[in-house]
Amino acid sequence: MRIFELHRRHRGREQEAALIYQGQVISYGELDRRINSFAGYLQSLGLAPGERVALCAPNSPQFVYSYLGASQAGAVVVPLNLMLTLEETGYILRDSGAGTLIIHPAVLERMQGRGIPSPQDLGIKRLIVLNEETSRAVAAAPEPSPVPVRSSEVCTYLYTSGTTGRPKGAMLTHDNLVANVLSLEEVSHFGPEHNFLCVLPMFHSFSWTVNVLLPLYLGARVTVKEAFQPKDIFRTLVEEDITIFCGVPAMFTVLWRMGEKGRFRALRYGISGGAPLPPEVQRGFEEKYGCPLVEGYGLSEASPVVTLNPLYGLRKPGSIGLPLPGVEVKVVADNDNEVPRGEVGELVVRGANVMQGYHNLPEETAETLRGGWLHTGDLARQDEDGYLYLVDRKKDVIILSGFNVYPREIEDVLLTHPAVQDAAVIGVGDPLKGETIKAFVVLRGGAEVRPQHLQEFLKERLAAYKIPRQWEFVEELPKNATGKVLKKLLRTKETGREGLNK
Repeated sequence: MRIFELHRRHRGREQEAALIYQGQVISYGELDRRINSFAGYLQSLGLAPGERVALCAPNSPQFVYSYLGASQAGAVVVPLNLMLTLEETGYILRDSGAGTLIIHPAVLERMQGRGIPSPQDLGIKRLIVLNEETSRAVAAAPEPSPVPVRSSEVCTYLYTSGTTGRPKGAMLTHDNLVANVLSLEEVSHFGPEHNFLCVLPMFHSFSWTVNVLLPLYLGARVTVKEAFQPKDIFRTLVEEDITIFCGVPAMFTVLWRMGEKGRFRALRYGISGGAPLPPEVQRGFEEKYGCPLVEGYGLSEASPVVTLNPLYGLRKPGSIGLPLPGVEVKVVADNDNEVPRGEVGELVVRGANVMQGYHNLPEETAETLRGGWLHTGDLARQDEDGYLYLVDRKKDVIILSGFNVYPREIEDVLLTHPAVQDAAVIGVGDPLKGETIKAFVVLRGGAEVRPQHLQEFLKERLAAYKIPRQWEFVEELPKNATGKVLKKLLRTKETGREGLNK
């Protein structure tokens, strides 16, 4: 099965609602027609199977039509994180080899206001703006020609930041994504009666698989929201028949602190991922709203879901749960030998959901997939019942509201500021976002600069969510004999003991 066929599983349900967006209801029949039309439109422009198509748009039905239409035409879709800077976006476009860019007009307007390079400079041959003119052209497009797309073929590059600061394109096949959907169906027992609230950005792997592909496979409904506006989301949960809400811990924290005690209208499950869920948030949310809040774990390279606390069995607070059906996990030492239960090691994953590799990065692919196992870089332990607990991150990644932030990328930019002599960035615990970013800065002799000035400097070069919110100016950074910054000492300084935040 290919991802553009998932919604066609339920024949006879063409009149049932598939997507709900700003009061508009799109049926399964209409969804299928629009996906077909978009595939035909792209083919009429000369798109060939195997070409890369970048997609830059907020949550909307058009995101779904264009993504699945491009997949049906045999393209490899490259969803773009809307929070990245032009420089970061430009790198992804060039690295992926995208020749087509599908973009929302509001996003294009913002980018043009910030001096977007010409499409030709970015390697773009076709610029498709999701406006009324394009909608008319799509509606008038000829029927798409059948394309022999194999389920084993790569259908998307999901770019995830690397420790060097350069994003890496995880190559996922139709089989990878479909396998994850099937595993989620088996473990959840969800069906067409459900209404999923999709507020996490669709370009995020968690949202795309769990909030879009899974419900479309189930024949369920997806209520689409462009962004998390707390009052609007709270009202939606109170007044509408939302049964499944998948979000990041920060969202559940905000909702927990809002409103009167009682049930949302129809909510059956909250599912949290993207960052560690504080146990007090889980307990408070469940007590206030009377429905389970379940934590899971995943990463883009695994399509993305790896583990989930049981929806119907024993849930262990603080745990990321059990591996999905068809997904194998181990906790291993540095030599890749499995460690005994209860001991800490790196979490590794094997299954049909694991990526093919990183685009154009054979060495990184070989290292990450060595021995046939996906090495996550996360340190974990497994209890006697098989439940997994994240303990630390092997690398210095900071997880902020579900987004990965790599300190070296920020440090490299800070070091280009004329007043900065040295810098180190760490994550510190934050009850709302999971972690927030703190920068330790050594200024050059005689230099004077305020944190606000450095923040403005970074905003021109990095996505807003990567900007440190906490700053400390120090005379020197602790280093070992080889000159490597001892971040463990910085974290100890912040927490009073090792390991609280990292």
